[in-house]
Parts: sequence; structure tokens; C-alpha cells
Amino acid sequence: EPLPAGEVGELVFRSRAGGHHRYIGSEAATGEWRGYGDLASIDADGWVHLADRRTDLIVSGGVNVYPAEVESALEAHPEVQSAVVIGLPDDDLGQYVHAVVQVAPATDPARFEEGLRAHLRDHLAGPKIPRRFELVDHPLRDDAGKVRRSAVRAQRLAALEVTR
Repeated sequence: EPLPAGEVGELVFRSRAGGHHRYIGSEAATGEWRGYGDLASIDADGWVHLADRRTDLIVSGGVNVYPAEVESALEAHPEVQSAVVIGLPDDDLGQYVHAVVQVAPATDPARFEEGLRAHLRDHLAGPKIPRRFELVDHPLRDDAGKVRRSAVRAQRLAALEVTR
């Protein structure tokens, strides 16, 4: 079903008969309509804007949180070199927003989080602001700028199980 301009939904496309394509890391799609889990919107001029991947979507207290949107706001802060946002389990909300943040060298962690939260309040709605920040000093993305959020999430979930 087509959506109104600006509304986010799953991006699908019609397959041509005999068309040959493959999305690396995904099962082969069958049928007339195909999609690979990308969430997107189309603007009034017909341009497609990718929002995120369905598997990375965080639902916190009924609010859809797109990790890419939160990462973009985090990376707009001058002391943030890169960020990865994931959802972790929460008994009340379903998931909470957790950010792994690579900070610039010589960043003072004691003052950093307060300034980062103030910065995010200017860029994001309250439910999208991460509940927890995990500060790291190593790169989070590969040379191509990619990160596997599922692997980051699995590592954090394993650490949570150890601490229970």
C-alpha cells in the first residue's frame, strides 16, 4: 500500500520476470513484490529517503525509534567521533535506547554526558534520547562506515546475562 509523503514504511519493489539480482546477506525473495527490510519514506517530489532497517527498529514504550536518526544526532556533537544505537530489553517499555559512543581523545567523561544530553534534547524527542551511554575510545565502524548492530546488540545482551 502506498503511504502519504513523509510517512515511514517498508520499502518494496516489483520484480521483473526473469530479473536477476541478489542482496548479499539476505535470503532470496520470491513473488512479485520484494523487500529486504529497509524502512523508507517518499517525499512530495518522489525522492526515496531510507530511514533504517526493520531489524534495527527499537520500539520503546510504543514509540518507534530509528537508530540511524539517533546516531545522526549523536554524531552532530563535536566530541562524538561515531555512535551505534541499539535497543536493549526493558521490563516496562519493551526496549530502551542504548548508545555506544566513540568519544574524541581527551574527552572528560564526567562533564561529557551532561553536555551530550543537552545537545540531544535540542535534536530529538524525549523517548528517543538514549537512557544509557557507553563510552569507548575505539572505532565502532569498519573502513566502509558499516557496523553490524545485531552483533553489537548480541555482545551487550551476553554481558547483561553475565551480570544477572
